[in-house]
Amino acid sequence: MSLSAMHRLVFFILSAAAIVLPGCRDKPDANPPQVTLGSRTWIVDVAATEEQRYIGLSGRPQLAEGTGMLFLYPSERVLEFCMRDCLIPLDIAFLSADLRVVRMHTMEVEPDMAGQIVYASDSPAQYALEVGAGELAAAGVRVGDRAVFSPSVPSATKVDP
Repeated sequence: MSLSAMHRLVFFILSAAAIVLPGCRDKPDANPPQVTLGSRTWIVDVAATEEQRYIGLSGRPQLAEGTGMLFLYPSERVLEFCMRDCLIPLDIAFLSADLRVVRMHTMEVEPDMAGQIVYASDSPAQYALEVGAGELAAAGVRVGDRAVFSPSVPSATKVDP
């Protein structure tokens, strides 16, 4: 085989590998769901099913700064959260259907992790955003502020009841 034919063969093999191999490894989502509130944007995991909402952030030993979880409900109602099996303190912002903050709490880890303390929205909310404790205050978030969801956040009208 001539040297130029070998170069073409190597080029072909490397080109094919460049096309095929990226699909073999896990790539980070190019458009992860995000919530902007106050002066911050958080990359969020979305809890849209009853099971996902029940589990929430339970059992996670840490939560990277700038990340959180967005809970979606099919309609507005008074929402209640607890810290059952949560290992880290969290901030929670309850959002109405029009994405306005209606209530916020800082939720502390309970010594027995039983989730006995209930944190309620007190008024109808359709969404809840959980982030690391202190992050909402650091972002200057206040009741009445309006959140912005990235296009990759699914529609709440399509979630499990």
